[in-house]
Amino acid sequence: MSKKSATITNDFCPQTLFLYGTYMSDGKANFGLFCWFSYCYDKGLGVMAAIGGEKLTRDRIRETKFFSANLVTEKLLPLADHLGNTEGYDGKKAALPLAVEEGHVLHVPTLKDSPVTFELEAVRSMETNGGEVFLCKIHNLLMDESLLDDHKSIEERIRGIAPVRTTCMTYFGWNGHSLGPLGWAQRRLPGGISIE
Repeated sequence: MSKKSATITNDFCPQTLFLYGTYMSDGKANFGLFCWFSYCYDKGLGVMAAIGGEKLTRDRIRETKFFSANLVTEKLLPLADHLGNTEGYDGKKAALPLAVEEGHVLHVPTLKDSPVTFELEAVRSMETNGGEVFLCKIHNLLMDESLLDDHKSIEERIRGIAPVRTTCMTYFGWNGHSLGPLGWAQRRLPGGISIE
Protein backbone atom coordinates (compact mmCIF):
# COMPACT_ATOMS: atom_id res chain seq x y z
CA MET A 1 0.00 0.00 0.00
CA SER A 2 1.39 3.37 -1.01
CA LYS A 3 0.54 6.37 1.20
CA LYS A 4 0.98 10.14 0.87
CA SER A 5 0.47 13.02 3.28
CA ALA A 6 -3.03 14.53 3.20
CA THR A 7 -5.03 17.29 4.84
CA ILE A 8 -5.67 16.45 8.50
CA THR A 9 -9.18 15.04 8.79
CA ASN A 10 -11.01 12.00 10.12
CA ASP A 11 -12.34 11.05 6.66
CA PHE A 12 -12.43 7.31 5.99
CA CYS A 13 -12.48 6.59 9.74
CA PRO A 14 -16.16 5.67 10.23
CA GLN A 15 -17.75 6.65 13.52
CA THR A 16 -20.90 5.27 15.10
CA LEU A 17 -23.76 7.73 15.64
CA PHE A 18 -25.52 8.39 18.94
CA LEU A 19 -28.35 10.67 20.00
CA TYR A 20 -27.47 12.25 23.35
CA GLY A 21 -30.53 12.84 25.51
CA THR A 22 -30.78 15.51 28.20
CA TYR A 23 -33.64 17.21 29.99
CA MET A 24 -34.29 20.91 29.56
CA SER A 25 -34.93 23.04 32.64
CA ASP A 26 -38.69 22.83 31.84
CA GLY A 27 -38.54 19.02 31.91
CA LYS A 28 -38.80 18.49 28.14
CA ALA A 29 -36.45 16.03 26.48
CA ASN A 30 -33.71 17.33 24.18
CA PHE A 31 -31.72 15.11 21.81
CA GLY A 32 -28.65 15.97 19.74
CA LEU A 33 -26.77 13.87 17.19
CA PHE A 34 -23.09 13.14 17.86
CA CYS A 35 -20.40 10.73 16.66
CA TRP A 36 -17.32 11.64 18.71
CA PHE A 37 -18.03 8.81 21.13
CA SER A 38 -15.66 6.13 22.36
CA TYR A 39 -14.67 4.17 25.43
CA CYS A 40 -12.15 4.52 28.23
CA TYR A 41 -11.29 2.68 31.42
CA ASP A 42 -11.53 4.13 34.93
CA LYS A 43 -12.33 1.46 37.54
CA GLY A 44 -14.51 -0.12 34.87
CA LEU A 45 -15.67 0.60 31.35
CA GLY A 46 -16.42 4.28 30.78
CA VAL A 47 -17.32 6.57 27.90
CA MET A 48 -15.52 9.51 26.29
CA ALA A 49 -17.96 11.92 24.65
CA ALA A 50 -16.61 14.93 22.78
CA ILE A 51 -18.76 17.84 21.63
CA GLY A 52 -17.42 20.54 19.33
CA GLY A 53 -18.81 24.07 19.39
CA GLU A 54 -21.47 25.67 21.53
CA LYS A 55 -24.52 23.42 21.62
CA LEU A 56 -27.61 23.08 23.78
CA THR A 57 -26.76 19.45 24.56
CA ARG A 58 -23.29 20.46 25.74
CA ASP A 59 -24.78 23.17 27.97
CA ARG A 60 -27.30 20.71 29.45
CA ILE A 61 -24.59 18.12 30.19
CA ARG A 62 -22.48 20.81 31.86
CA GLU A 63 -25.41 21.85 34.03
CA THR A 64 -26.92 18.47 34.97
CA LYS A 65 -23.93 16.09 34.47
CA PHE A 66 -26.34 13.36 33.29
CA PHE A 67 -27.34 12.24 29.79
CA SER A 68 -28.17 9.21 27.69
CA ALA A 69 -26.39 8.01 24.55
CA ASN A 70 -28.80 6.22 22.20
CA LEU A 71 -27.43 4.19 19.28
CA VAL A 72 -28.71 5.42 15.90
CA THR A 73 -30.05 2.77 13.52
CA GLU A 74 -31.20 2.98 9.91
CA LYS A 75 -34.79 3.13 11.18
CA LEU A 76 -33.94 6.11 13.42
CA LEU A 77 -31.76 7.90 10.85
CA PRO A 78 -34.35 10.36 9.42
CA LEU A 79 -35.19 11.55 12.94
CA ALA A 80 -31.53 11.57 14.02
CA ASP A 81 -30.50 13.51 10.92
CA HIS A 82 -33.17 16.13 11.63
CA LEU A 83 -32.11 16.42 15.28
CA GLY A 84 -28.48 16.74 14.20
CA ASN A 85 -29.20 19.46 11.67
CA THR A 86 -31.58 21.56 13.77
CA GLU A 87 -30.34 24.21 16.20
CA GLY A 88 -31.28 23.18 19.74
CA TYR A 89 -31.91 26.69 20.99
CA ASP A 90 -34.57 27.55 18.36
CA GLY A 91 -37.16 25.18 19.88
CA LYS A 92 -37.97 23.27 16.67
CA LYS A 93 -36.68 19.99 18.08
CA ALA A 94 -39.23 20.06 20.90
CA ALA A 95 -42.11 19.85 18.39
CA LEU A 96 -41.14 16.38 17.15
CA PRO A 97 -43.20 13.47 18.48
CA LEU A 98 -40.44 11.37 20.05
CA ALA A 99 -41.02 8.00 21.72
CA VAL A 100 -39.16 8.83 24.95
CA GLU A 101 -38.99 6.93 28.21
CA GLU A 102 -37.21 7.62 31.48
CA GLY A 103 -33.86 5.96 32.10
CA HIS A 104 -34.02 2.87 34.32
CA VAL A 105 -31.33 4.14 36.72
CA LEU A 106 -30.73 7.84 36.00
CA HIS A 107 -33.10 10.76 35.43
CA VAL A 108 -32.33 10.97 31.70
CA PRO A 109 -34.55 10.73 28.61
CA THR A 110 -33.97 7.64 26.47
CA LEU A 111 -35.27 6.79 23.01
CA LYS A 112 -37.61 3.82 23.05
CA ASP A 113 -36.67 2.82 19.48
CA SER A 114 -32.90 2.74 20.04
CA PRO A 115 -31.62 -0.82 20.60
CA VAL A 116 -28.69 0.27 22.79
CA THR A 117 -28.75 3.09 25.34
CA PHE A 118 -26.12 4.15 27.84
CA GLU A 119 -27.18 6.08 30.95
CA LEU A 120 -24.19 8.32 31.67
CA GLU A 121 -22.78 10.69 34.26
CA ALA A 122 -20.10 13.16 33.16
CA VAL A 123 -17.63 12.84 36.04
CA ARG A 124 -14.85 14.94 34.47
CA SER A 125 -14.52 17.26 31.53
CA MET A 126 -11.75 18.96 29.65
CA GLU A 127 -12.36 22.06 27.56
CA THR A 128 -10.50 22.30 24.29
CA ASN A 129 -10.20 25.20 21.88
CA GLY A 130 -13.75 25.04 20.52
CA GLY A 131 -15.05 21.94 22.23
CA GLU A 132 -15.23 19.78 25.32
CA VAL A 133 -14.46 16.16 26.17
CA PHE A 134 -16.58 14.51 28.85
CA LEU A 135 -15.31 11.41 30.69
CA CYS A 136 -18.37 9.50 31.78
CA LYS A 137 -19.35 6.77 34.20
CA ILE A 138 -21.79 4.25 32.76
CA HIS A 139 -24.56 3.83 35.34
CA ASN A 140 -26.69 1.54 33.19
CA LEU A 141 -26.81 -0.11 29.78
CA LEU A 142 -30.18 -0.81 28.17
CA MET A 143 -30.22 -3.36 25.34
CA ASP A 144 -32.97 -4.68 23.14
CA GLU A 145 -33.69 -8.26 24.20
CA SER A 146 -32.85 -9.53 20.69
CA LEU A 147 -29.22 -8.50 21.27
CA LEU A 148 -29.02 -10.76 24.30
CA ASP A 149 -30.08 -13.86 22.31
CA ASP A 150 -26.94 -16.03 22.25
CA HIS A 151 -28.63 -18.42 19.82
CA LYS A 152 -28.05 -15.86 17.06
CA SER A 153 -24.59 -14.97 15.80
CA ILE A 154 -23.16 -11.53 16.52
CA GLU A 155 -23.38 -10.82 12.78
CA GLU A 156 -27.11 -11.64 12.76
CA ARG A 157 -27.70 -9.41 15.76
CA ILE A 158 -25.76 -6.49 14.25
CA ARG A 159 -27.62 -6.88 10.94
CA GLY A 160 -30.90 -6.98 12.86
CA ILE A 161 -30.38 -3.56 14.43
CA ALA A 162 -28.58 -1.96 11.44
CA PRO A 163 -26.49 0.71 13.24
CA VAL A 164 -25.41 3.77 11.24
CA ARG A 165 -21.91 5.17 10.86
CA THR A 166 -20.63 8.37 9.31
CA THR A 167 -17.53 9.55 7.51
CA CYS A 168 -16.79 12.04 4.72
CA MET A 169 -20.04 13.92 5.56
CA THR A 170 -22.02 10.80 4.52
CA TYR A 171 -24.12 8.25 6.41
CA PHE A 172 -23.35 4.56 5.88
CA GLY A 173 -25.15 1.37 6.81
CA TRP A 174 -23.30 -1.32 8.71
CA ASN A 175 -22.64 -3.17 5.45
CA GLY A 176 -20.93 -0.11 3.95
CA HIS A 177 -23.69 1.08 1.61
CA SER A 178 -24.27 4.84 1.47
CA LEU A 179 -27.44 6.14 3.12
CA GLY A 180 -26.91 9.66 1.77
CA PRO A 181 -25.15 12.87 2.78
CA LEU A 182 -25.64 14.58 6.13
CA GLY A 183 -28.87 16.58 6.07
CA TRP A 184 -30.54 14.40 3.45
CA ALA A 185 -32.15 11.64 5.50
CA GLN A 186 -34.37 14.06 7.45
CA ARG A 187 -36.47 14.46 4.29
CA ARG A 188 -37.83 10.98 4.99
CA LEU A 189 -39.36 11.81 8.39
CA PRO A 190 -42.46 9.66 8.98
CA GLY A 191 -46.00 10.97 9.12
CA GLY A 192 -45.47 14.05 6.97
CA ILE A 193 -43.63 15.91 9.74
CA SER A 194 -42.47 19.25 8.37
CA ILE A 195 -38.76 20.01 8.53
CA GLU A 196 -39.14 23.68 7.55
